[in-house]
Amino acid sequence: MENDSISKITPEIIRLAEMSQNAGIIEQELFTKYDVKRGLRDVNGKGVLAGLTNISDVRASKVVDGETIPIHGNLFYRGYNVKDLVEGFTKENRFGFEEITYLLLFDKLPNKEELDSFCKLLGEYRTLPTSFVRDIIMKAPSKDMMNTLARSVLTLYSYDDRADDTSIPNVLRQCLQLISLFPLLSIYGYNAYKHYHDGASFFIHSPKPELSTAETILHILRPDSSYTPLEAKILDIALVLHMEHGGGNNSSFTTHVVTSSMTDTYSVMAAAIGSLKGPRHGGANIKVVGMFEDMMREVSDWEDEEEVSEYLARLLNKDAFDHAGLIYGVGHAVYSKSDPRAVIFKSFVERLSVEKGLEKEFALYSLVEKLAPKVIAKERKIYKGVSINVDFYSGFVYKMLDLPYELYTPIFAIARITGWSAHRLEELANNGKIIRPAYKPIHDDCRYKALDKRK
Repeated sequence: MENDSISKITPEIIRLAEMSQNAGIIEQELFTKYDVKRGLRDVNGKGVLAGLTNISDVRASKVVDGETIPIHGNLFYRGYNVKDLVEGFTKENRFGFEEITYLLLFDKLPNKEELDSFCKLLGEYRTLPTSFVRDIIMKAPSKDMMNTLARSVLTLYSYDDRADDTSIPNVLRQCLQLISLFPLLSIYGYNAYKHYHDGASFFIHSPKPELSTAETILHILRPDSSYTPLEAKILDIALVLHMEHGGGNNSSFTTHVVTSSMTDTYSVMAAAIGSLKGPRHGGANIKVVGMFEDMMREVSDWEDEEEVSEYLARLLNKDAFDHAGLIYGVGHAVYSKSDPRAVIFKSFVERLSVEKGLEKEFALYSLVEKLAPKVIAKERKIYKGVSINVDFYSGFVYKMLDLPYELYTPIFAIARITGWSAHRLEELANNGKIIRPAYKPIHDDCRYKALDKRK
């Protein structure tokens, strides 16, 4: 069967789809009647407590005299404020991703000997099986790098003699290997796609075990393997800020759910990748960049607050960019006064904009950061404050680093595989029951009819 036949939506499929959609619609008032916590959230948007975790914590409010008060957000990894962690390794002029990976996996900050040994182990694991690139990555490359990454992860199952062993030592070994291999799987997949679909030159740079994860990404992605120290450091900070975000985010929860079935590590990570791929979870930074590119074309004076505000209002009124009614990169399900990741990131982003000669673009981002909450408050009723989130600046950073759009979400996955690994190990260590939430059936009972008596 030809590909166009596979992809074609026929009139019969459309008819059946309408039937399926109608069969799936549930009256909205029933959700209220049965007190259903849709999206595992109550009516106020607060998450339903579905588990406990020692890995990370998101704090965006405090209780004063019985009333919940929004505060500036804080993110903690294993009890350490991420702000302090980033400040610590940047002041001491070293990369942080490997160090914080150690913290999230083992609940302690490593000493120098432990860190050196751990980095060496990750470097040794950064090797794909013989002919994997030729036999797997170069065959039928997908236009979506997250699908390519998931396929590669699932295929690695076939190369693992202990693939189904869910003992903690074996799962840790698998997780460490995947943490090391995600940059290779993502970037090699991208290179294959660009070659076969766009006719770009195809090159494969072998990883160097002594390089950090951030340096490895830039080394194997760029044709000449060159990068500046600031580029590598800012990419490293981006990885640290994206590597974990509480147990309640969609992909980490997916990790717990699928792990609880006692399936293999490769299936768990492929499921988490599928979750992160969704535009409601991991794809927002691409939208931010697209929105700003449209803004730069539509707004004649980037310093004119009135003109920029008018454009933002048009976004909200579905009269600009993708007509979705959203200002991308502004607002968060948990944070209201500030997203700590965006606050931490901003000063480093400004330094990179100076190195790249993009100070005017950074000034526009800063202006939108200031104006967007005001425009949203004016145009819509809001019940909590809004502020920029980490996606607001991360897309700008990736653009300044000349990272292709296709790799924005895989870069997120390269970071978040650490959090997923910690959550998988935590679920296994606690030997919990299979996670299976309740769904209330609302269909009336039906009597079976013989085929010749059906309308």
